[in-house]
Amino acid sequence: MQTQISELPGRAPRPALPPFTIRPARMGDVARVGKLLADSYAYLLAPDYGPEELSAALPFITRPRASLLSCGTYYLADTGDGLLAAGGWTFHAPGGGATGPREVGHIRHVATAPHATRQGVGRALMEHAMFEAQMAGVRRLMCYSTRTARDFYAALGFRAQGEISVTLAPGLEFSAVQMCCDL
Repeated sequence: MQTQISELPGRAPRPALPPFTIRPARMGDVARVGKLLADSYAYLLAPDYGPEELSAALPFITRPRASLLSCGTYYLADTGDGLLAAGGWTFHAPGGGATGPREVGHIRHVATAPHATRQGVGRALMEHAMFEAQMAGVRRLMCYSTRTARDFYAALGFRAQGEISVTLAPGLEFSAVQMCCDL
C-alpha cells in the first residue's frame, strides 16, 4: 500500500486515498450514504458537541434524504469500493423550506469519511457542487454548518453570519453556524 508522507512533524503517514470520481447520487446509494453520514458525524462532531446533544441529533442527521439522493445536485466522491464524501446543493432550504429566489442555493448534508479528511476530497466535492450551482444561475450559497465544519467552509469562501439553532424534531434543537458565500 502506498502512503503519503506528512509534511508536519509528529504526524504519522496516512494511507494514500484511492482514486475517486465525483458523481450524482442515486436512490440505490441510500445504504452507503447512510453509513458515511453515521461514521462521519459520530466521529468528527464529537469534539465540538456534548455527548447528550450529539447522541440526540445523530438519528436525525445521519438519515439519508430521498429528496437529496434523487435531486441530481447531491454528489458522491466514490472510489467504486466505497464513498469518501457526500454533499451538494438545492434551491430548497434544509428542513423542506420554501424555494427562495433562483439565485440563492443551499448547501446540503455534507460529510467526509473520517479517514479521508484533510486530503482534499471534501474540497473537491464542494468545488464541484459550487461550480454546478453557479452554472445553474446560483449567485449566493447558504449553509447551516456544524461547529466542526466552520473552518472548512471558511476556506471555501463562506462567511459566518451567526450562531443558529436548527430544529431537528419537536423539542430537539441542534447548534449550528449560518454561513454564506457569494459565487
